[in-house]
Amino acid sequence: MDGSAIRSLKHPDAETIPIVAMTANAFEEDRKKAFEKGMNGHIAKPVDAEKVKKTILSAIR
Repeated sequence: MDGSAIRSLKHPDAETIPIVAMTANAFEEDRKKAFEKGMNGHIAKPVDAEKVKKTILSAIR
């Protein structure tokens, strides 16, 4: 399920809940697509724990 599918749900939090993509797709184009699909953040694998922390904190602010 991508961010746009989540955002279109009838759940009251669907429009505001933070969504972070975690994917092996690491190109800038992939990052842009994630945001276009309603994501609040994008983390490329291999995962860096500090980047995960920063991305989550940014998404929930």
